Amino acid sequence: MIIELDDAADPRLVDYTGLTDVALRRRLETDRGLYMAESTKVIARAVAAGHAPRSFLMAERHLEQMAPVIAAASGCDGRPDGGEVPVFLAPEDLLEHVTGFHLHRGALAAMHRPALAGVGELLAACRDGDGARRVAVLEDLVDHTNVGAAFRSAAALGVDAVLVTPRCADPLYRRSVRVSMGTVFQVPWTRLPRWPDLDGLHAAGFTVAALALSHDAVDLGQFSASPACTSPGSRVALVLGTEGDGLGRRTVTQADAVVRIPMTGGVDSLNVAAAAAVAFWELRVRG
Repeated sequence: MIIELDDAADPRLVDYTGLTDVALRRRLETDRGLYMAESTKVIARAVAAGHAPRSFLMAERHLEQMAPVIAAASGCDGRPDGGEVPVFLAPEDLLEHVTGFHLHRGALAAMHRPALAGVGELLAACRDGDGARRVAVLEDLVDHTNVGAAFRSAAALGVDAVLVTPRCADPLYRRSVRVSMGTVFQVPWTRLPRWPDLDGLHAAGFTVAALALSHDAVDLGQFSASPACTSPGSRVALVLGTEGDGLGRRTVTQADAVVRIPMTGGVDSLNVAAAAAVAFWELRVRG
């Protein structure tokens, strides 16, 4: 249903008000099972992934562009006005007051969070049921930008699934979703219940490689040429560590291999998002 608003304090905007306050965003996006999708492209990808909207919020000039996405969304009954799902329209200055930023990417949507799959179920379902062959594990990343960037690289460079550790930042946090360009809806992912715990990956036939600076680390190119990566049906899980301290000692100890990206110019390492892109490309399934 189309609802035109002229008051930033309208109680129907409770999902969106105070969006710039970190504590409130966390309460809205996690405790109540919601997340925010920002921009027409991101919302379209969320809808295409089957995620159901709670409501939409936009300026009237974006309604025509968003109408097909709204109609395709679960619960909207094929109606461009959203059916029973509220489509809030408001002047752009009011939107900026509500959200705390200029809504230049078209629209926002408050989306219901889907239930996360178990690790075994997720990995088995990848590649149309043939099972994942390349998996990224994000250990305790705290920067939502890096999480989003890692997902974008995973989608572009052939990673079948992403696993995030219990303390890793939320992939469905608004900034993560935006930086990923909505690929958090494209790449299957779930949160590991415990970490470090490599038993599930080993049981699924994965060689677990830790990307870390270590005296016994092998060059990434050397590892990618090894049977662990080149044998038919090879399965590799690459673990990437937190921005400051890198991977935990227990993770490195339990991994099957420790790999590094060779550096020049006196640089010892890359930002985790950049390192992820390099490693995903080098470890891709070939042939």
